[in-house]
Amino acid sequence: MSVSVATSSSPAAPCTPAGLAALERLRDWPGEHRVAVGLSGGVDSSLTAALLVEAGWQVEGLTLWLMSGKGACCAEGLVDAAGICEQLGVPHHVVDFRAHFQAQIVDFLVEGYAAGVTPLPCSRCNREVKFGPMLQWAEAERGIGRLATGHYARVRHGAVSDNGRHQLLRGLDTQKDQSYFLYDLPQEALGRLVFPLGELTKADTRLEAERHGLRTAKKPESQDLCLADHHGSMKAFLDAYLPPRQGQIVLADGTVVGEHDGIEHFTIGQRKGLGVAWSEPLHVVRLDGAMNQVVVAPRREAARAEAVVGAVNWVSVPPPEEPIVEPLEVAVQVRYRSAPEPARLFPLPATEADRAAGRPHRVRLEFADAQFSITPGQAAVFYEGEVLLGGGLIQA
Repeated sequence: MSVSVATSSSPAAPCTPAGLAALERLRDWPGEHRVAVGLSGGVDSSLTAALLVEAGWQVEGLTLWLMSGKGACCAEGLVDAAGICEQLGVPHHVVDFRAHFQAQIVDFLVEGYAAGVTPLPCSRCNREVKFGPMLQWAEAERGIGRLATGHYARVRHGAVSDNGRHQLLRGLDTQKDQSYFLYDLPQEALGRLVFPLGELTKADTRLEAERHGLRTAKKPESQDLCLADHHGSMKAFLDAYLPPRQGQIVLADGTVVGEHDGIEHFTIGQRKGLGVAWSEPLHVVRLDGAMNQVVVAPRREAARAEAVVGAVNWVSVPPPEEPIVEPLEVAVQVRYRSAPEPARLFPLPATEADRAAGRPHRVRLEFADAQFSITPGQAAVFYEGEVLLGGGLIQA
């Protein structure tokens, strides 16, 4: 469904230098200035649309309907996204992606948690649900070849990069940088993306949204995964799909120290909420799906200096040839909020499963310092300075 409106907003000059710089970049952008804006109903995507309209772009709002019922990305988000489009005087399209989201994200999460893996849905959602499908829909249905979102990240396009590839860069606001979740985007998608907020801070965004009088200017950010927000908590989401499976909490040598009602409620590194009384604090070090066991150990035994990473997507550089003479020196993030840690990267031969899945790149990481809570299913993302080189899913 889509709604077209005819009102417009004409704010005064930007109140922040960053906002003015963003407008100048958008006005100087090469090529056609038609763009679909992915609107979630939050302040970031709202300001993205407002800046593009102010810069003279032909904007159409695009909101994916991912779930039915309550939650920021459901009823409330749809209403706010529609209100922003009405305020800016641009068409708004709502596309029903509920079945696709169920298959690609919900089923994927449930299967992973049941197997003892802690999946990372956001990067998968960006590739399989949001960016690729939104670009396809915008081009097929509206003849629009570009997509803008409110992500705090930057793209250095191939025409001006140092190697001819579209390169993904961190957002300048280190507290909001979201490049970690975008590591899995292919070159074709990166070449068509616009990130107007990549050089703004969150404070700049709030000030610019207030200047435009956007209804979402003071809207609080969701602090949870959308599914947790939708169900009330991540535990409630998992309980809705997985029956209780009572099992044992054990030490590495098999000593039973407690019981659990489902390994899906635990994550690597977790200390609180184990329900175990022991002579020293214990942390989760492994989730054994086959045995339905939560394996725990003291913190000193929980650190790991190596990790194997599969389904690697090389973003800003070509895949390194294997074997290589010298390992790559990289900085690695193993979680969104973790600090990048120095590591050496060694390409590995692809397995048959890798080739069958069309994801043939694997690597081994050797960290300079042992890392706590390296978690299978989460992403390890490799950087060189501000440039995101690539990333993949931790396998072991």
